[in-house]
Amino acid sequence: MRHVVTRIGRSRLTASVLALAIGAGAATGAGPAAAQTAEWTAYAADQAGTKYSPLDQINAETVGDVEIAWRVPVIPDAIRDGNTTRGPVASQTTPLMVDGRLYLSTGLGTIAALDPGSGEVLWNTGPSDGVRVRQTRGVAYWTDGEAARVVATLGPKLVSLDARTGERDPDFGEDGEVDLRTGLLRPFPNFYWNSAPIIVRGVVVIGSFVEDITTNQRVANKESPRGDVRGYDVRTGEHLWTFHTIPLENEFGVETWGPDPVDDRVSWEYSGNTNMWAHPTGDEELGLVYLPLSTPTNDYYGGHRPGDNLFAESLVCVDARTGERVWHFQAIHHGVWDYDFASSAVLADITVDGRAIKAVAQPSKQAFTYVFDRATGEPVWPIEERPVPQSDVPGEQLSPTQPFPTKPPPFELQGVRVDDLIDFTPELRQEAIEILDQYVWGPMFTAPIVLDPSPGAKKGTIFSPGTAGGASWSGAGLDPETGILYVPSAYSQNVVALTPSEHPRTDMRLVRERYTPLIGPRGLSMFKPPYGRLTAIDLNAGDIVWQVANGPGPRDHPALRDLDLPWLGQGGRASVLVTKSLVFLGEGGNVGVASLPQWWNGPGGKMFRAYDKATGEAVWEIELPGGTTGAPMTYMVNGRQYIIATVGWDDMASELVALALPE
Repeated sequence: MRHVVTRIGRSRLTASVLALAIGAGAATGAGPAAAQTAEWTAYAADQAGTKYSPLDQINAETVGDVEIAWRVPVIPDAIRDGNTTRGPVASQTTPLMVDGRLYLSTGLGTIAALDPGSGEVLWNTGPSDGVRVRQTRGVAYWTDGEAARVVATLGPKLVSLDARTGERDPDFGEDGEVDLRTGLLRPFPNFYWNSAPIIVRGVVVIGSFVEDITTNQRVANKESPRGDVRGYDVRTGEHLWTFHTIPLENEFGVETWGPDPVDDRVSWEYSGNTNMWAHPTGDEELGLVYLPLSTPTNDYYGGHRPGDNLFAESLVCVDARTGERVWHFQAIHHGVWDYDFASSAVLADITVDGRAIKAVAQPSKQAFTYVFDRATGEPVWPIEERPVPQSDVPGEQLSPTQPFPTKPPPFELQGVRVDDLIDFTPELRQEAIEILDQYVWGPMFTAPIVLDPSPGAKKGTIFSPGTAGGASWSGAGLDPETGILYVPSAYSQNVVALTPSEHPRTDMRLVRERYTPLIGPRGLSMFKPPYGRLTAIDLNAGDIVWQVANGPGPRDHPALRDLDLPWLGQGGRASVLVTKSLVFLGEGGNVGVASLPQWWNGPGGKMFRAYDKATGEAVWEIELPGGTTGAPMTYMVNGRQYIIATVGWDDMASELVALALPE
């Protein structure tokens, strides 16, 4: 493995930067991340989801000296105990660092504490029944000043562990754990968790991961597992509340679930999914938690669930102690595009036209950033309901309008236009036009079609952005001192077509045909670059400050290598880390979801870069053993700042890679 460390000159990215001046407005308050210093106490740095640290030992002047300090597999050798299982190749785990320990979910699904200076295992604990469970993206930490606990999911259990020893807290649940299968309205066998919990006002808030793939190769039923969100007392494990993401009878929003025209039931009775597999964020002072929710059953056909379908594809604000809805915003009415909220909302204290606002900003797959007053839910800038295309699919009735924010501008192109097709050469452009004619295409929210097997029929509908976004699970980061939001994104497209459901055990009339890649001329994308980028958005002004391509992209393709092209951008999904003077961003992995056709402009790459926060200039890069598959984090211990990135590749099991300045 060759480790390439480069200090990048200013001229290299000039062609990729959209030259916009930084807005004059800045946040007046210290912001939600003000207390974040040398530790990393929550999955996204803090309850606000900022992914920000004020540490600055590694800065624009010193970053060129950064090197790999240590590497540890996500299944450290010390915890294997004879287990020869290969570790995951696309681990998304992000550790916490509190009180001199790193805490993480390992590749065996256990919870471990590591020495932050060396990666040495300090303790490790697994499921009480010994059954191997899935690795999650992270864990939560809680202390009252005396007791200190690591709270995490281990399979179907919520556990509370002594942060110093890893022993289960005997006062929590039954022998330190709570069975999360208890109380489910609709039990199901593959109920598990992906994102880390959040703890606000002494309440542990968790969502779930509900499988949503519905094809003729899998059983797909209208009655699917529900993705309800729950709250538990952090001291005792007592179940405090459940927020029904699909309302029950007489609850707010239930009228948005109409009856299936061929069934005698109302769709809220049987519909499922609508889960929170992204990480929630919260405001301790206001006592509020923000839930980003997903698409209902199924992703691409809603004829069996007439109506707008609250609270699907919504950002919902709930009271942390009671779970009661305070406000909500639905980004997609009656969704059939898989445009769920895949990432956290980010809390920011901003100043707009001289008015201080405690805001919450939600990036989306559609490449919108929705910004609200986080106490009231009022949009900071108007959000307009605009007409959108309708559907010819039998039984489908789409909403006549969808919400469009007026500010900030979209951070990726939306919809499909001939003008957006590649034009590197006239020949490539003509080939792209000919390929485009094989599909249904148009503005964003163009509806899926039913697949027609006849010769010459359209192959499906092009979604752009695709179901990978835009923004994806990697979300965004915030500088709370300036109110600048940093959003990594991919310019992805995919093709969706519906087909009659043929599985003998399904009651769903139409399901999605297999994912179909949208392959352009000679294997290139059909569309202009950049295919992956980093965007800085001033939340005080609602403007884009700058945008840069993240990486060189496919410039070495035979059809392009002789052209003098700027960076085209990697299409992988990666997460930012924001520090006092820099934004760090990798290129994403090449396996797992990164290799699916809806990420055709991916996968990612092995470079990890530092960008100047003010200009977007890439000032440094290093080649890591694999692509970044988890969200990076940073901390300082014994006077040395470390940056941890989880990396993976198809030929290597995932590792934690620690970067630091030489000792």
